[in-house]
Amino acid sequence: MFDSLTELLEKIYLGEDATIEFKRALPHRNSLADEIAAFANARGGVILIGVNDDGEIIGVDRHALDTAEKTVIEICADSIEPIVLIFTEKLRIDDKNLLKIEVPRSLFVHKTANGYFMRQGSSKREMPTEQLARLFQTRSQARIIAFDEQFVPNTHKETLREPLYQRFLTEGAPEDEIDDLLLKRRLLVKDGGQNRASVAGMLMCHEKPDDYLYNSFIQAVHYLSTEKDANYQLDAKDFKGPLDQQIIDAFKFAQKYTAVAARKVIGRIDYPEYSMRAVFEAIVNAVVHRDYSKTVSKIRLFMFDGRLELYSPGALANTVTVDNLRYSQATRNELLARLLSEIRLDDDMERLVKRKHFLERRGEGVGIILNESETLSGKTPVYEMFGEELRLTIFAAKPPK
Repeated sequence: MFDSLTELLEKIYLGEDATIEFKRALPHRNSLADEIAAFANARGGVILIGVNDDGEIIGVDRHALDTAEKTVIEICADSIEPIVLIFTEKLRIDDKNLLKIEVPRSLFVHKTANGYFMRQGSSKREMPTEQLARLFQTRSQARIIAFDEQFVPNTHKETLREPLYQRFLTEGAPEDEIDDLLLKRRLLVKDGGQNRASVAGMLMCHEKPDDYLYNSFIQAVHYLSTEKDANYQLDAKDFKGPLDQQIIDAFKFAQKYTAVAARKVIGRIDYPEYSMRAVFEAIVNAVVHRDYSKTVSKIRLFMFDGRLELYSPGALANTVTVDNLRYSQATRNELLARLLSEIRLDDDMERLVKRKHFLERRGEGVGIILNESETLSGKTPVYEMFGEELRLTIFAAKPPK
């Protein structure tokens, strides 16, 4: 929006309206959250930091510009529900620094601590109940487009890494057909006249998706204790690559710290604490089913003395509950599931987890987690909901006497 300098200067000259807002300096967090949510709930718009209400370009100090950009991103993640994906750009006009915040029209209805707002004319207004009900009804229809198929602002085809997206394209495809193939696979999606990377495209085809989708990584911690205690923290890692690499890295972390007892009768018999096949299924399920619109937390893997815990942000999809997980199959991120089901595991992983691809899509994952873990330890793993976060606890098997 207002991509050319000439167009932007003309908008500044004409003053604020339903599509543009001026701020001399970065306002209070809650106030800016209201402004961003109001644009997202309407047709979208632009907020310029460093411009007076009368259109005079004041500018922002260079160091303050970096701080302002970071703060805006944090506000979108922490102060607006659900998250608003924005596009930020640092500009230099008349030897003065500006921060341009482009807010796209959203498929969701966004709320701040102060309520629901919509942009009307040159100001924001709190929405009355009737208008809010109509907006919810309208945008619930738009949510037919799943979150993993929505575009990520500030991205384009070149944001996706060619070695990563080539995995999902026909080998030897002509260069002039690549864009169309990426659109067909929904790794790219249309945003007006622009091709943008989809959420799934960023998660699978970028080496650091967390740079664009906040907290889209796996955090793993190993404690030599039964509870979280920094004094007994043995190791901690953040895995931030494409999702398939995150799965492998988190799995190898768990494998590294899984104790294995052994007996020699005729040959050697190993007795691991955890079924590594069950652990692999649990990590894949957490990655595929997490709600990537929830950015307040990341997937977390904790290994304690006697148990393993895995946290995945987001409520269970559709009518699934913790009681019917074993028998229900509902995929929140259908595109992600399809992409992961196409990637082959290497030979060592295939033998270890007894499957060819990251995801087999037969609905057997939860059953494998429960059955194999219970057979090994004698205790059934436990699924629990805490607000809008799912926790899986797998209990360690004790070594044989």
